[in-house]
Amino acid sequence: MHRSTLRTRSDFRSMVEDAQELFREAAATTGEKAEDLRDKGLELLDTAVSKAQDVQAAAIEAGKEIAATTDDYVQENPWRAIAISAGIGLLVGLAISRK
Repeated sequence: MHRSTLRTRSDFRSMVEDAQELFREAAATTGEKAEDLRDKGLELLDTAVSKAQDVQAAAIEAGKEIAATTDDYVQENPWRAIAISAGIGLLVGLAISRK
């Protein structure tokens, strides 16, 4: 999941940079070529937005799965979950009090 997110972020950045370059070229030219460059730039931006939405949907789905798994674990092991939570709280409290 992390590797996919990094790859998508890189792809997204690359597409936006390509679109910006096309818009710069379109601003420098006129006529039909400028229109084609603008259309290609808009197409790249649409693709980038679509990829960003796909990543967001995947992150939401992964979050829901993690929440469901955690809920199942807590329902099956309530005392263990309480002990783990107390231990984490104690460690965080110690870390904060040392600063």
